[in-house]
Amino acid sequence: MTADGVLAENLVRFRLARDFSQERLAEAASVGVDTVARIEQGTRRTSRPSTLRKLAEALDVSVDALLGNLPAPHSRDVDVAPLRRAITADASIPGLEDLADTRELLPLSELTETAHAAWRAYVDGRHTELLHALPVVLTDARRVVRDTRDDDRAGAYRVLSTAYRLGAGIAGRLGYDDLAYTSASRAIHAAAESDAPEVETAISLRYLAWTLVRQRRADDAERVATRAAAAIEPRMLDRDPVRAGVFGNLLFNAATAALRVGAASRAGDLLAAAHAAAIRSRGDTASEAAIFGPRVAALQNVELAARAGDPERALRLAEVIPEPTGDVPAFWEAGHCLLLAAAATELRRERRALAWLSEARDLAPDWVRYQPLGASTMGRLVDRATRRQGVKFAALATHYGVIAVESEPIP
Repeated sequence: MTADGVLAENLVRFRLARDFSQERLAEAASVGVDTVARIEQGTRRTSRPSTLRKLAEALDVSVDALLGNLPAPHSRDVDVAPLRRAITADASIPGLEDLADTRELLPLSELTETAHAAWRAYVDGRHTELLHALPVVLTDARRVVRDTRDDDRAGAYRVLSTAYRLGAGIAGRLGYDDLAYTSASRAIHAAAESDAPEVETAISLRYLAWTLVRQRRADDAERVATRAAAAIEPRMLDRDPVRAGVFGNLLFNAATAALRVGAASRAGDLLAAAHAAAIRSRGDTASEAAIFGPRVAALQNVELAARAGDPERALRLAEVIPEPTGDVPAFWEAGHCLLLAAAATELRRERRALAWLSEARDLAPDWVRYQPLGASTMGRLVDRATRRQGVKFAALATHYGVIAVESEPIP
């Protein structure tokens, strides 16, 4: 598409997303309505920089966005430098040791509480809070590991493994997959020294498998996840919810990986095994170890159908999902809504798609902003719009980044 064609398309797109008529945009930008109309029709081949700037300001976007030069969505408004320093700190390398503001040695109980609060921010999708807290948790945990012995040291390694896993999770969410891999690897090494090495290692391997999927290493991810699941698999009469949850989550990862390489049947078998374990569990639970249970397993079945390219089946399965019998995190429910919105959009059920996009935003507003599926689904709905859709539509388009608001560059 030519540059003027991109401008014409984006001007229509952003105007509809803002719920502006051509007349209202012209008035807000202090340009003639014929100027707006001719640009949108593609009959005006050139535009003065001042005109582009006025239009961009009226639409609350950057000129680059208007011309099609959109920034990466996950790097608009976050600074990962402190997290990167905390994950890669290494006392064996001069100059890369921890540079903490305080040398206070936290009691293990307090360290555990701060790590749990960071995990809660992670599952709730509160990225700003997590990015602020996690470097401190990593530093504090490493200090306790270094300066204590015996049980406290093993407990601190468990917290350190948890913190590295959170580092892998947030780095992956923001698109820093190599940093996520580094953090997941360090989580595995810390888990081996913890007070629960078998379970903690299996949990950490789950994060590594997820990272491998993101790196498009699906074969590797499936091998890692299935072998870790085999090692942690609960016995038939074993009612330990932690082992069952870790086992089930590893099978979720393995199924996702299998689907990525086109093995839909194998993915279905893996999810069936996870579902059987979920039925034997005592309900839906969410902890640093795993998010698992009957509803969670059913949500995964919907995801499998959606990602396998069968939106009709995904929507049918969604109708019979059991009610939660415990704690299912908001971001997990929001991800389910995004999948349903994408399926409904595929079937041209725009009203239902918008309802699910709205529900996902309400459930986990910060988290959904970083999900490519939400942005792509909303983008398709905006592209299909042939007239103004109202302020609620405009608000959703803005939230999902269809309109990219200009911001300062991240150092």
